[in-house]
Amino acid sequence: MTRVQCGFMGLYERLLQGNSEWRSRKLVADPEFFSRLVSQQSPTYLWIGCSDSRVPANEITGTDPGEIFVHRNIANLVVTNDLNLLSVLNYAVSILKVKHVIVCGHYGCGGVRAAALRDPVDPILSMWLKNIRDVVHENSLELDRISDEEQRVNRVVELNVASQVQNLMRTDIIQDAWRNQGGPDLHGWVYSIADGILHPLVEVPAGSHVDDAYLRK
Repeated sequence: MTRVQCGFMGLYERLLQGNSEWRSRKLVADPEFFSRLVSQQSPTYLWIGCSDSRVPANEITGTDPGEIFVHRNIANLVVTNDLNLLSVLNYAVSILKVKHVIVCGHYGCGGVRAAALRDPVDPILSMWLKNIRDVVHENSLELDRISDEEQRVNRVVELNVASQVQNLMRTDIIQDAWRNQGGPDLHGWVYSIADGILHPLVEVPAGSHVDDAYLRK
């Protein structure tokens, strides 16, 4: 084994060691913790968040495994032809019967910054970020009035979250659930990495008005 491989394995083994220590702490605090997790999965929330490693849903909300069903992608997008997102959404809403769907963005998001400032990116990422560039274009009058670059990017983060909540409302999955189940409620939040605070931005109760162009007949 080469020195590089040994170093890599050292980093890898750190995760396994961390798992062992976490498991031990859990069992000391709650001997039945893992047996309860095995028996059922009944989360109340679906979290649609960014893939950024600094924004772990369970940790920043102080919840345990099993309480939040999670989908993450670059810049927390709800793309209505993304089968991965739609599969998670359908399972969470139709099978798990979650009561709340939360779209959570975060200040300092690299994907949002790249889209807002038109930074050069590779073709695959560029296609994905087009969804945020659409948000920038639709809100150009407001954004052009913000001279400070950091403030402008942070505002795009907020506008992007609001747009993704709107995209959720436009899915057949959510509209069918509102009609048949009376839920879930939709929420748009932004997390501040700098101070650890979650900021609620958008609250959409189940059954809210959906524009006719997107209404499920």
